[in-house]
Amino acid sequence: MMNNKAFYRISLVATFLALLVVVLGAYVRLSDAGLGCPDWPGCYGQLLAPSAEHEVAAANSVFPERPVETPKAWKEMIHRYFASILGLLILAMSFLAYRHRHNPKQQLKLPLFLVLLVGFQGALGMWTVTLLLKPVIVSLHLLGGMLTLALLWWTSLTALDHSNTHNTLRTSNTVKRWALLGLIVIYFQIALGGWTSTNYVALYCTDLPTCQGQWFPPTDFKEGFTLWSKDDTTDINYEGGVLSLEAGTAVHLTHRIGALITLAIVGCFALKLYLLGTAISRRYGLILATVLATQVSLGMLNIILVLPIPIAVAHNGVAALLLLTMLTIYRKINTLPATITITRKTTDATYSTNAQVT
Repeated sequence: MMNNKAFYRISLVATFLALLVVVLGAYVRLSDAGLGCPDWPGCYGQLLAPSAEHEVAAANSVFPERPVETPKAWKEMIHRYFASILGLLILAMSFLAYRHRHNPKQQLKLPLFLVLLVGFQGALGMWTVTLLLKPVIVSLHLLGGMLTLALLWWTSLTALDHSNTHNTLRTSNTVKRWALLGLIVIYFQIALGGWTSTNYVALYCTDLPTCQGQWFPPTDFKEGFTLWSKDDTTDINYEGGVLSLEAGTAVHLTHRIGALITLAIVGCFALKLYLLGTAISRRYGLILATVLATQVSLGMLNIILVLPIPIAVAHNGVAALLLLTMLTIYRKINTLPATITITRKTTDATYSTNAQVT
């Protein structure tokens, strides 16, 4: 029986809300609404996005450099509203965790860390606006959102596992290390995807499998992966991207190479799971392979169809699902103890016995 059902339910709701916030953030970014509100935390100095004619006129007089675009302003504010609700849910989780801290099965450190993380996420959200969509800040905001989502899901899985030991995968340490490698590769690929998106270079290569009709087009990796230049000033607007063609091409190609590496490593791991032969391992292997294939297909469609917003948003959402899928598999793996064979010879017979190594 679960000792803190309220904590588990809130953590589960927070996980789904975090996924929604990640998807909404991608939609805001891809629809060029990241500066739909030029200030923070309000929008043109008010709690709601300006809609009425007199509100728009007043906002335009205060922010003449950024005239109101009401649809974009509402997209940005809806994202902020959901992110704020998520923060409140995480606060509620931490309160319940502290209240039940004497329960040996109650998680405490992770919920408290999530409070700090979501606070830092709020700061990144503010800097996203005040630094005019600086790519390194927007990318960190994306990675922070993905990390928040992953840790909330881990919290939910841990709370559930305290009362339910079914669907665990008993296998070797080698398989668990493969799962950890897959997690690292997926998160790193998400970082590359975020850097590609926040620099607006997703369409610097519009052909497959070549780029700009070449296998090795001109590139500038130094400019492309300079996170913070000494020449940057606070008045540079990064909306639409500022990288040169060569630098943007370098970023785009790196993301493509990362996709191939992710496909190889995660695909091999999915096959390895399937070949373990148990019903649970086959199920996990098929699910992982399906999500991976969907993600790769969406990435290709983004190029072939010239980055339609629904597919581009789905590409972000499925990336989050791929991360959660791998995290679930890693969490569900229970490693078997290694065994050694001890042979003892006597005058009468030879005995062999297996002893567990702990």
